[in-house]
Amino acid sequence: MEAVGVVLAGGEGRRFRPLTYYIPKPMVPVGKTERPLLEHIILWLSRGGLKEIIVLVGYRWRQIVNYFADGSRFGVNMRYVVDKPPYFGTGGALRRALDEGVLEESKVALVWYGDILAPVSVSDLLRRHREEGADATLVVSNKYRVPVGVARLGKDMRIVTIEEKPEMEVNVNVGIMALRVDSVKRAMKSASLGYSFDIVGHLLPTMIKAGMKVRAIIYEGPWYDVGSSERYEKLDHEHVEEIMGLDCDVPPYVHL
Repeated sequence: MEAVGVVLAGGEGRRFRPLTYYIPKPMVPVGKTERPLLEHIILWLSRGGLKEIIVLVGYRWRQIVNYFADGSRFGVNMRYVVDKPPYFGTGGALRRALDEGVLEESKVALVWYGDILAPVSVSDLLRRHREEGADATLVVSNKYRVPVGVARLGKDMRIVTIEEKPEMEVNVNVGIMALRVDSVKRAMKSASLGYSFDIVGHLLPTMIKAGMKVRAIIYEGPWYDVGSSERYEKLDHEHVEEIMGLDCDVPPYVHL
């Protein structure tokens, strides 16, 4: 089945305020080159072989469309589906793309959350998804760095140890997945999910309950969740450029 990229970029970015009062979260500058967050994702998908990309937009969506247009200067063909009632949530945005005929049932959708930066191999994910005949393949990391200090308490409530932002061995959702679109539509219809629901919180549990093949692929590399102003402020911009493989050189027509 042919694959198409689907990027979720419609949220209001409330945890990014006050910056997102003026620009949508996918347009915040990231890395030494200060490219928009969404541009890093689009370029990564393009290098991974995906040339058809659907961006599910909503809040201040015109800024995104004005910047990326049809995607030709990034080597891809980009289309947009704008959120509107009664469609709400990540699942609602995905359903609207289906209902509008922009997302075809014959495709595999490589869904990428618009605040995630991770050099996940697009080709490996799609290959595993197809080889296993999965309805959904979720990328999970087996390690997660807790953003706060963690204390271990004794029986008398004394603090035995305290560790600042430890890395825990737990399987967490990275925010990247491959979905058979026809399976998604079948799950939506059978469970009557309606128009307002979440992909991870509602759609995937529905698919699991229905006995569909929901698989995982373990990703052990670095990744960034740029979902809040706090995380953005602590972002290692040089490392982002390194892991996403972008050219950091200053253009020759800029004189420093």
